[in-house]
This record gives sequence, C-alpha cells and structure tokens, in this order.
Amino acid sequence: MSQKHGHPSPDAAGLNLLSDCGNCFGLCCVALPFAASADFATNKAAGQPCSNLQADFRCGIHTQLRQRGFSGCTVFDCFGAGQKVSQATFGGQDWRHAPHTARQMFDVFPVMRQLHELLWYLAEALTLPPARPLYGELRRALEETERLTGGSAQELTELDVAAHRSDVNALLLRTSELVRAGVAGRKKDRRGADLIGAKLRGADLRGANLRGAYLIAADLRGADLRDADLIGADLRDADLSGADLTGSIFLTQSQLNAARGDTTAKLPAALTRPAHW
Repeated sequence: MSQKHGHPSPDAAGLNLLSDCGNCFGLCCVALPFAASADFATNKAAGQPCSNLQADFRCGIHTQLRQRGFSGCTVFDCFGAGQKVSQATFGGQDWRHAPHTARQMFDVFPVMRQLHELLWYLAEALTLPPARPLYGELRRALEETERLTGGSAQELTELDVAAHRSDVNALLLRTSELVRAGVAGRKKDRRGADLIGAKLRGADLRGANLRGAYLIAADLRGADLRDADLIGADLRDADLSGADLTGSIFLTQSQLNAARGDTTAKLPAALTRPAHW
C-alpha cells in the first residue's frame, strides 16, 4: 500500500489473512469456548459444537446473530487461520468425517489464529514508512511466522506460541515508537490503562500509546486517534462516532466491529465500516 500509515492489504507479502468461512470446518464455532453473557446467549465448552452450527459447517442464524444474543460471534476474526487449519494443516479432512482428528484440530486452531494475527500486524508494519529502519527485522519475523504456520499439527500444538508472540511484540513496539515519534507534542501513554466508560469526547489522542487499554463503553466521540497505537485495545461498545482513526496503527476489523460508531467516523483505508454503525 502506498497510503502513509495505512493498513495492509490482507494479501500483502503473498499472505491470505481474510477469513474464508466457506473453506473452514466451522472451527471457531467448535474449538473455542464461550460463556453466557452480553456477547453470547448460552454457555459452550471448548470442543463442543455450537447449537447453531449446521451440517455444512455454516451458522444457522448468521443473519440474526446480534438479535439472537450472539454479538460476540459478529466481532470474531480468525485472520484466515480457520481455512489454513482446515485445508492445509489437515488437508481438507474434516472433524465430522474423521473424528479422530477433532481434538488435535481444535488444539491447533487457536495457535494458528495467534500466528495469523501476528502476520497481519507484521504485514502492516512493513507498510509504515517511519518503520523503514526495521524492515529487515520485520521481514525476517514475518517469514519465520509464516514458516511456523506451515508446520505439522503436532509441531503447532507443541509450539511455544507465547514466546514467539513476545519476540514479535517487542519488534512491533519498536515499530510503534518510530511511527508515533513523528507526531508533534507530548504523546499520552495509556498502555493497558483502565479507561472503561471514560469520557474522552473530543480528546486529543493523536500518537497515543493505547496498547491493551480497556476502552469498553468509553465515549470517544470526535476523538483524534490519528497515529495512535491500538494493538489489543478493548473497544467493546466504545462510541467512535465522528472519531478520526486514519493512520491509527495495528487496529483490526474485529476491534471496529465490537465498537459503536457512525458514518462520520474516519477509518483506515483497508478496514470496513461495520454494518451496525
């Protein structure tokens, strides 16, 4: 991408990081657990198929998820890990017709998802001009992460993914610092901050470090979030109406989907305005 501080195309570096549910065996609907809450209408254990999962691995209430109490499903993004596990790691053999693969497939999926999420961030970092001094390290990290995704099911389940995430995160943090250094003035450091319900309407958060911040139900209407680092920030029910998110770094579609907003909010070019805004 040529746009400064933009998000990468999911095909950047030859990667396929968009979810393709048609080529996945409903792994997010089976492998992952969820608890009855504002996000999910019922409890479900890991490895137990959701009651809404049909025989063809599609969701029986896909068009009514929010109305039926499953808004959590609408914000989940596997970054293409589902089809990678289904079609590559397990060669198109699904867990229903080959039940002996089920346990291992469900164990591999969350590992693959973490790796694909890292690929997304690394691909984005390679589009950011201020991070040019790190391009060599970023490319090596991306190539190593991609290599790991091609491992066998056993290799993936035995992978110390937390250690790999830690190494990549250190590199992404350096990337963030280079990008945000170009913003004039003193930048707010709210990394991991508890900003639940915070009144931040019209706040100047340009170049802020909001990594892992809890912004649940925060009022961010009209806030300036240009060049802010939003990696891992919890934006559930945050109001982004009129906010300027152009150039914000490491923001994902699932974070936007979890938030509220309107047609006046300015978004990074590669992300889509959620249908419920």
